[in-house]
Amino acid sequence: MLALFKKELSGYFSSAIGYIAILVFLIVMGLILWVFPDSFNVLDFGYANINGFFILAPFIFLFLIPAITMRTFAEEKRTGTFETLSSKPLSSMQIVLAKYFSSCVVILLSLVPTLVFYYTVYYLGSTVGNIDSGAVFGSYAGLFLLGISFTAIGVFCSSLTDNQIIAFIFSALICTFMYLGFETIYQMRIFGDMLLFVKNLGMQAHYVSLSRGVIDTRDVVYYLSIIFVFLMFTKFSIERRK
Repeated sequence: MLALFKKELSGYFSSAIGYIAILVFLIVMGLILWVFPDSFNVLDFGYANINGFFILAPFIFLFLIPAITMRTFAEEKRTGTFETLSSKPLSSMQIVLAKYFSSCVVILLSLVPTLVFYYTVYYLGSTVGNIDSGAVFGSYAGLFLLGISFTAIGVFCSSLTDNQIIAFIFSALICTFMYLGFETIYQMRIFGDMLLFVKNLGMQAHYVSLSRGVIDTRDVVYYLSIIFVFLMFTKFSIERRK
């Protein structure tokens, strides 16, 4: 499994997909937070926080992560190497986990450089350190959990087809529904007493909860459950293929 994980991870960077994904994320966020004159611009906002980053990052992830994960199984099926991979002494779950964890590393590597935003605001404040560090790191925890949940969805969608574009579209649609769909249904207020339950089915409610700076085990369990469910779906999908 470790050998497959290393192979998949090196595949991201030997084909430049990993570099492009990380650079696109950093450039877009950097321009919005520091260059473009809008409500998310840190320098124009006048307060020592990077809330704009945590508001915008999930929306970029909705498209960036499907682009990263669309090749995980779809490319193997298209090139015919999936059969060779299946013949190796690895269980279906080991194959799934190796591909999943390699994608998660790319997500983590895209987030680590953004700590520069935090330290910049930390030292730019009229009083050094005048930033809610607890809320920042809670938001980072929430964003990472959100990202690896999107990754599980993306890997599952890639296992359903040999066409990377179809995998990308399916993944982006499911991620968008999981993040925004339940919140939209909640705002429509058509479920009466079940409104709060419907809202908590969506990822956004748990992401906002973590962004307050308090790591609630219910939020963590929610994301881990989403990851587990979609990884199991992926396992069943590739076993059906076998």
